[in-house]
Amino acid sequence: MASSIKTPDEIELMRESSRIVGDVIKLIGTQIKPGVSTLQLDALAEDYIRSCKAEPAFKGYGSDPRNLFPATLCISVDCEVVHGIPGKRILKEGEIVSIDVGALKNGFYGDGAYTFPVGEVNEEKKRLMRVTKESLDRAVEQAIEGNKIGDIAHAVQSYVEAEGFSVVRDLVGHAVGRELHEDPQVPNYGKAGKGPVLKEGMTLAIEPMVNAGTFKVMTAADRWTIVTQDGRPSAHFEYTIVVRKDKAEVLTIYN
Repeated sequence: MASSIKTPDEIELMRESSRIVGDVIKLIGTQIKPGVSTLQLDALAEDYIRSCKAEPAFKGYGSDPRNLFPATLCISVDCEVVHGIPGKRILKEGEIVSIDVGALKNGFYGDGAYTFPVGEVNEEKKRLMRVTKESLDRAVEQAIEGNKIGDIAHAVQSYVEAEGFSVVRDLVGHAVGRELHEDPQVPNYGKAGKGPVLKEGMTLAIEPMVNAGTFKVMTAADRWTIVTQDGRPSAHFEYTIVVRKDKAEVLTIYN
């Protein structure tokens, strides 16, 4: 397993892959509206990534050679938590859609996600998106040298649950670098002060997945798409970050 601690030169390479990820999220965000198919968004993302002389990180990913992930983006709508497969589905007014994207360039990965409204959405969905993004920002504040993975996890869980939502437990964040998924794992739930110690130069993908209802999820028939057990909506935001001494550095900038 590749080291989660990177040299300054390696971080510069990751900055480039992560910039591409942030640019894709910004680009796709301009195209999300009622009437657009998820396949159209996926084609746009793949074209852009390849134009940057990078590779889509998710395409062909997986452990089962008979069911590798077939697309550039994971596009998950409403009750879909993550790993939704783009296809003929047409986005509708009032839905929320999470876009998860990875890029590989110069041997290093960047990874990021953002949840967008499709047109006007109801108050619950607006609050769900706001709380999930805020939980990510609070998690990033904990990603400093000397803290522990549990401090990141607790920052997400305590805030999300205080707001009346739930944190998915079956899926977690992770270190990222030469591999898309490196150790340590970065859960979105847990106790402050527990887990591996954070060291300067660690590169992590922090990614709260937050459900409006129960935290319980299940896998759809395609064996990729994760959905909420109760059919209520879910939101997902993700940054690739570098652990620093005083303040983490976010590499996937998409605001």
